[in-house]
Amino acid sequence: MTDAPSELLRLASADNFRDVAGPGEGYPTTDGGRVRRGVCYRSNELQLHDDDVVALADLGLRVIHDLRSTLEIDAHPDVAVPGARWQHLDVSGIPMEMVEILPDTAAAERVMLDVYEAFVRSEQARSSYAALLTSIATEELPQVFHCTAGKDRTGWAAALLLEVAGVDRATIVADYLLSNDFSAGTRAKYLALIEEHLGADKVAVYEPTLVVEEAYLQTAYDAVAADHGSVDAYLRDGLGLSDELVGRLRDRLRA
Repeated sequence: MTDAPSELLRLASADNFRDVAGPGEGYPTTDGGRVRRGVCYRSNELQLHDDDVVALADLGLRVIHDLRSTLEIDAHPDVAVPGARWQHLDVSGIPMEMVEILPDTAAAERVMLDVYEAFVRSEQARSSYAALLTSIATEELPQVFHCTAGKDRTGWAAALLLEVAGVDRATIVADYLLSNDFSAGTRAKYLALIEEHLGADKVAVYEPTLVVEEAYLQTAYDAVAADHGSVDAYLRDGLGLSDELVGRLRDRLRA
């Protein structure tokens, strides 16, 4: 396994695509190491232009993990990438039936907090995240995982991988918040559509569902602390991952 080039690959048709390891030589770990680039990538949905399909095939992708619901997949199926096996790992995201009736910004923020709590406490979510981490630890690399916007379900998965690699919490939070920068164009497009079809007063109501906030991620961490005491215990008891498997995952993630 070789490290990927240090330059950042950007995809025109998937603006939140990026290496989990971060830019440059990869994020530093607390013990003086670095996260290995080219192991796994994160993204929003893979509605790819032909040039971007070629770019991903050139990375040598072996597995694509789709964290979306069946309904989301049926509406916008991934474009196939040559050489990569597609795998569905359903994690419930933002419930659209609730989003459609949001009365105000505070209600939207409450929905987001509930979603992040469910990442930790939902049995289905735990099963899917366990399968994802197991695949990255044991199957051919590199791999990519994604949801619709690549910020919430995908953001929690990326945070867990960086935790396993030994990256400090402040860096993990900063990396998580990068989705607001990477997907700014897509967010602006959706907000313009909301204003056009629902009215300008609805823009502020819906915006909390289109961004990431530190408070959202902290809600997941708080649920981990309340239920398991630590991320290590959550990986072991919540996701059912053995210490051996977590060790293998750590070895793969670190340069």
